[in-house]
Amino acid sequence: MPIILGVDPGSRITGYGVIRTESGRIEYIDSGCIRMGEKPMAERLQTIFQGLATLIAEYRPEEFAIEQVFMARNPDSALKLGQARGVAIVTAANSGLPVHEYSARQVKQAVVGTGAADKSQVQHMVAVILRLDRKPQADAADALAIALCHAHMSQSVQRLTAQGRVRGGRVRST
Repeated sequence: MPIILGVDPGSRITGYGVIRTESGRIEYIDSGCIRMGEKPMAERLQTIFQGLATLIAEYRPEEFAIEQVFMARNPDSALKLGQARGVAIVTAANSGLPVHEYSARQVKQAVVGTGAADKSQVQHMVAVILRLDRKPQADAADALAIALCHAHMSQSVQRLTAQGRVRGGRVRST
């Protein structure tokens, strides 16, 4: 029953979502946001590191999933996002976790069924899939969606492996 930590990195708010998968079933464990406020960038990055290290120590995930970099319109924003992602990835790597990266399109496709879904659709489907009483905050919902995407992709690979269709890391057509 692997525990997956999904992370939606940001330089002001980093969302996290923790789920457990067992026999094809998915269980919600926790989600929330690490908020940095108006601190200098070095302190924000330290807050991300400390927050994720605390979550990893508390929940002991076996898998770590994060959204890939996308091209932002503002180069400064893209740089800050890259720094936040880097800190999150290093935190996971230092804890011995395998790091899995997914594009925003892959995440939306896995959770909503279309790669062009908007944030409210992602929030709604995350709440439905995990049987939550209410929609999670947007950044936490995105992190849960990333974790769900990884769970879905892992289950697909396991099914293909069981069918003998994966060899050497590649899917063979039938």
